[in-house]
Amino acid sequence: MIFKYLETGPLLVNCYIIGDEKSKEAVVIDPGGDVDRILGALAEDGLNCKMIINTHAHFDHIGGNKGLSQATGAGIYIHQAEKEMLGQMSSMAIHFGMEAEQSPAPSGFLKEGDVVRVGSIELEVLETPGHSPGSITLKVKGETVAIVGDLLFQFSVGRSDFPGGSHQQLIKSIKTRLYPLGDNCEVYSGHGPPTTIKQEKKFNPFLQEGGELE
Repeated sequence: MIFKYLETGPLLVNCYIIGDEKSKEAVVIDPGGDVDRILGALAEDGLNCKMIINTHAHFDHIGGNKGLSQATGAGIYIHQAEKEMLGQMSSMAIHFGMEAEQSPAPSGFLKEGDVVRVGSIELEVLETPGHSPGSITLKVKGETVAIVGDLLFQFSVGRSDFPGGSHQQLIKSIKTRLYPLGDNCEVYSGHGPPTTIKQEKKFNPFLQEGGELE
């Protein structure tokens, strides 16, 4: 498996590339912008982008959707609960004093239990709402790797004060969907460095709170 990531866009979103060494098929997750850099990272390993997946539709995670889709012909896939938000994000970016290209409409939707195949690699889709209504996590089958968007960060958690967000739901998603992946599971977030479930259980102050699962 080829696995790499780079910070993209004005808010330094971690854009992930997962590629199959044999077939050279790849999926790009959360292209925040800087499409030329993403294309360069794909070209380094001779990878062909088969799909673009957004873990959620906030503007900083979708800024490169249009350019990357046009350059590669890859369709865009997201949870259906994010469809309306996907079409509004360029206008929302203005409220943050930034610009974001309008994303093309999704080519399809991902839901709990779906499996995305990239050559011989399989990515399992987990629904992990809280940061946004349709936030998803992608777990690489057979590997201790999970890409979680803005659900969980090193020693922190995602914001829940955006429309459709819920702190209680976010904590529940972490504890009921990520914890079962195992203490050794490596968590790759939308911003910042990777971490592990074990480290976050022990040191993340937001996960020491009680009563969130009621």
